[in-house]
Amino acid sequence: MPYSGVINKYLEYLPFKEDVQPVTLLEGNTPLLEADNLRKELDAPCKIFLKFEGANPTGSFKDRGMTVAITEAVRKKAEAVICASTGNTSASAAAYAAKAGLQAFVILPKGKIAIGKLAQALIYGAKVIEIDGNFDDALRIVREIGDKTNVEIVNSINPFRIEGQKTASFEIIETLGTSPTHHSLPVGNAGNITAYWKGYKEWASRKHTPLPKMLGFQAEGSAPIVHGKIVEHPETVATAIRIGNPASWKQAVQALDESKGQISIATDSEILEAQRLIARTEGIFCEPASASSVAGLIKLIREGYFTVKDVVVCTLTGNGLKDPDTASRGIAAPLSAPASLLEVLNLMNIK
Repeated sequence: MPYSGVINKYLEYLPFKEDVQPVTLLEGNTPLLEADNLRKELDAPCKIFLKFEGANPTGSFKDRGMTVAITEAVRKKAEAVICASTGNTSASAAAYAAKAGLQAFVILPKGKIAIGKLAQALIYGAKVIEIDGNFDDALRIVREIGDKTNVEIVNSINPFRIEGQKTASFEIIETLGTSPTHHSLPVGNAGNITAYWKGYKEWASRKHTPLPKMLGFQAEGSAPIVHGKIVEHPETVATAIRIGNPASWKQAVQALDESKGQISIATDSEILEAQRLIARTEGIFCEPASASSVAGLIKLIREGYFTVKDVVVCTLTGNGLKDPDTASRGIAAPLSAPASLLEVLNLMNIK
């Protein structure tokens, strides 16, 4: 049977009846790749797998939750949908709203979104409003609009978003045959770590699989959960996790506590180094926020945290083409030569 999206595949785990009409772009079914080159480069004792969510239709994990949230918005006969966003949510909401024939409204922090993500939201037909404030200001306004109108909020405060995002953990278990021992994730608004843990627990309750330890990593300039306090002016090159007051803060802490996991910090330089390392060793181009899951993994490997019995999955949340400007910083420029075979061979250093 052809693949038909996460709602049809995992309907028994989702809050819909059998007659639901999914709004889908055939999201999910993303690759789980064993990163053996990366493991050797890091001299890691554990197995490492990369769950590349950048292979989703709009290039990020947000599509999993958005298919469920937009399907519910249509079922409820919402007038339109709205989200606050640092980028990926806006792109996904706009695409799925377009598919559903709904208007999407996007509230963005001015000047704080990668150009690739803004372009997506605009070309999908969203009405984009930039505010002089940060993501937390944008989300506050969105909450107020949701309270006063028949416009459906499709941020991760919408529980249907979490329901869709949890399906990634199902795919991991199906591919590995069991749960990993550890799962490493970027943490921004904290909906993803909340969703994965929910998925692992639900699968375990039915199929009796073991539960992994959840590992979360925040950017150094945007680490409210690590520091235990709101960051008023979060800053990081990893725009997707530039959030100072996560909407799913309590749920993320619960996931970390229940799984006996931990949350820590990755610096911007560590994140960018990890992004380049993933690309160079495994041929995967992920956006900076994605690479924080591997940046954190590298630190734990160096601390001797893992053993040969461990299997670690790192979620790469978005495609690198979302933010090409950041990726191009600090990498070598193309070589230049005349249109001459000899000159080109000289630069290639091949005889």
